[in-house]
Amino acid sequence: MKYKRILLKLSGEALLGQKEFGIDNQVLANYAKEIKDIHELGIEVAIVIGGGNIFRGVSAVEGGMKDRANADYMGMLATVINAMALQGALEDAGIYTRLLSAIKMEQVAEPFIRRRAIRHLEKGRVVIFGAGTGNPYFTTDTAASLRAVEIEADAILKGTRVDGIYTADPEKDNSAEKFDEISFTDVIRRNLKVMDMTAFTLCQENHLPIVVFDMNKKGNLVDLIKGNKVGTLVS
Repeated sequence: MKYKRILLKLSGEALLGQKEFGIDNQVLANYAKEIKDIHELGIEVAIVIGGGNIFRGVSAVEGGMKDRANADYMGMLATVINAMALQGALEDAGIYTRLLSAIKMEQVAEPFIRRRAIRHLEKGRVVIFGAGTGNPYFTTDTAASLRAVEIEADAILKGTRVDGIYTADPEKDNSAEKFDEISFTDVIRRNLKVMDMTAFTLCQENHLPIVVFDMNKKGNLVDLIKGNKVGTLVS
């Protein structure tokens, strides 16, 4: 296998499926099946999932909410809802999981403790990180980068609805060209929106590769883990 321990970053919006709001259970089941396939290969899997299908702090502020910090905390709680839903789908698929939250809520999740998270991974449990970093003004991309560095992951696998990084938005520009591999420096120079700059810089400084790939294509995650050409590698 190309990687032994990975952090999988999923967007909350992906859970919408065909809905306008909330969670599509079929999408959850599909994701659980993909994750189970790599887990059964012996891969240690940690997950960070966004909350944009329920609430986004930045969008709330743009819509008129005055307190950005409060809006961001609401967004963090949305990620916990998604994390709990994903946990349920994974356990329905027969996978042992642990949900660790950056905001204490003992009734539904363990508090995030780095050594505990690593121990869960070593015991073969899928670890889901909820509530972002626990701090306002930081995105779930930053939370994914931070947690990946903390658990010493081999890579961040960012599952999206496009199959990699392009010179422009492929959904808007038919002439956009895909990169199979690209350096951190070139991403910055070309101003490509892989992650927000805080998250991206954290990966760059810690030499943590990022793979952007289409999570919705069946078998992509397994192929990526096996070292096949999937998505775009940033290193």
